[in-house]
Amino acid sequence: MEESEETTSEAAPSFEGEPIKILVVDDEVDLEALVRQKFRRRIRRNELVFDFAHNGQEAIDKLDEDDDISMVISDINMPVMDGLALLKQLNETKPNIRSVIVSAYGDMNNIRTAMNRGAFDFVTKPIDFTDLEITIDKTLKHLALVREALSNRDQLVALSHELDVARDMQLSVLPRSFPSTDHYKTHGLMIPAKEVGGDFYDFFTLDEDRIGVAIGDVSGKGIPAALFMMACRTLLRSRALEGGTPDECLRYVNDLLSEDNENCMFVTLFYGVLDTRSGAFQYCNGGHNPPRVVHKGGEVVPLPTTHDMALGVLPGHSFNSDTLQLQADDALFLYTDGVTEAEGPGSEEFGEGRLDSLLAEIDQADCKDVTSAVLEQVREFAGENPQSDDITCVVLRYHGI
Repeated sequence: MEESEETTSEAAPSFEGEPIKILVVDDEVDLEALVRQKFRRRIRRNELVFDFAHNGQEAIDKLDEDDDISMVISDINMPVMDGLALLKQLNETKPNIRSVIVSAYGDMNNIRTAMNRGAFDFVTKPIDFTDLEITIDKTLKHLALVREALSNRDQLVALSHELDVARDMQLSVLPRSFPSTDHYKTHGLMIPAKEVGGDFYDFFTLDEDRIGVAIGDVSGKGIPAALFMMACRTLLRSRALEGGTPDECLRYVNDLLSEDNENCMFVTLFYGVLDTRSGAFQYCNGGHNPPRVVHKGGEVVPLPTTHDMALGVLPGHSFNSDTLQLQADDALFLYTDGVTEAEGPGSEEFGEGRLDSLLAEIDQADCKDVTSAVLEQVREFAGENPQSDDITCVVLRYHGI
């Protein structure tokens, strides 16, 4: 065997700071000394650790005992179990180990068989140790890339699981039933996008004559948005059930959300209270899309804004309330921008015009049918375009007394 002076080579990739273990399988007794001499500096630097076996069966035994071996360098012609049989077994039982075969120069039949059985590369006899070192480094770099890819895959799987948990958490806080009496009906739906967002809606039965309705959209995506959404909903519900007016409720939520808001998140939030005895609807709009008032007969108009900002931005902001008088069979349609900003072909948005036209056509439909029709129209408009935001809408219809 030919031994060359140790060359300066890039350090082999380190797997999580640990030295890389290589198993050399050859029945020639002098090979161990030659390898240790050749790679002595890298062994001293704790970059590489070599172990040795004299046949394929001995190699299998060592691999079973040591799960940290990353690479096998094996001769073909050996007693007990040859290199080709070893390769076949490695390919079946330890596919994450990379193998380099050592073969006589010109022995292409065995080399071809070795490559077919999973060998990553080969070197020829007599061994050129400079070529062997290059082959080792190339093999280990490839193995490092494979391990990085597997790690990225595992991280994506874990992230996907976290997003599933967040999506379930997001959906779990939504109403499971919709309040209704002879005086009013309600319905709502939210279709999450592929990523978890921060949309929510809620109904609050304040007393036998008053029903509260809320809808919100948190900035950002993912788990932080879902957690911010839950905090917003909890704060709003607690203040609403204490009897606060819409402007008082939003001021309370805003002040608490603004404290220690290091991520600068915010939420657009609409909250209103319907007096079912009189049809008076008192509301406050914190930077949210203007709900639609659908009058009997098909007239659709935006609910006048209260000129308030999103919550979580400016502590101490004084919010405003306004009141709308609903007539029998009027309806309120609340939605998030996942409806109007849904994109169709050519990046055209669904828009408020299409929404208003649809609501005018179905002005007296059942509340559930209204939300279903809007969802169907948005999906039909988007076609093959993926949903990029949560689609959320709520209907509150006043029937009078």
